[in-house]
Amino acid sequence: MTSSNESGSEAASAPQRIRNILERTTDRLDRMAEQDAVRARESAAFEERMKKRMKEEKKQMKEEREEAARRSRDLDRLIKETGLQMKETDRRLKKAEGFFTSPWSRLMESLATGDLAPLLQQRGVAVNMTTQRLAAHRNGEHFELHILAAGGTEAVAVEVTTTLRPRDVKRFEEKLARIREWLRAYAGHRFYGAVAYLEADESVVRHAVRRGLFVIRATGSSASIVNDADFRPRAFP
Repeated sequence: MTSSNESGSEAASAPQRIRNILERTTDRLDRMAEQDAVRARESAAFEERMKKRMKEEKKQMKEEREEAARRSRDLDRLIKETGLQMKETDRRLKKAEGFFTSPWSRLMESLATGDLAPLLQQRGVAVNMTTQRLAAHRNGEHFELHILAAGGTEAVAVEVTTTLRPRDVKRFEEKLARIREWLRAYAGHRFYGAVAYLEADESVVRHAVRRGLFVIRATGSSASIVNDADFRPRAFP
């Protein structure tokens, strides 16, 4: 049988137990609320980060689209410019083809590839090979010779022009006067001069002959020496 003191003690402790239960429940609810608040903040932060990332990705995609569009425009411009350059190149090539098939060029080709040496041999000049477009630079000076026909001891320097004029003859004589210092490999040769032309006044032709030069005239696809058969060339210098 329980004593009256024990019954009173149990009755007095009942409200305390209830308060303890309420306090624990309140603490638990507070912790749960705090956890919910933490999760809510973390969720909000995560959502904010995702929004920021999406914004950055949209910005990057926009910049990439703009860059792609710019490159496409640049490529179109480059293609257009390349097309224009190709047209210009074609135009220059056609112009160059016209140059190399011009009467002057055909005369050069005819003399350099076969006509010149036999023509000179027929005039008693011992040459057997031809070289074209000799050029040299020294001490600020420039020397250029259209064609050189040479053999063991003799050589003929040839100036080629479309229209032969008196000044062409004079300038060529000045060139011949110094030819040994420019063509030192042929310093031991006996040098003669020749002018080849497409058109010329007869008086200029006679002048060139009097100056001791061979005069070569283009005749169709070949060439011929117009000097008299008894012509004796002048040795230079």
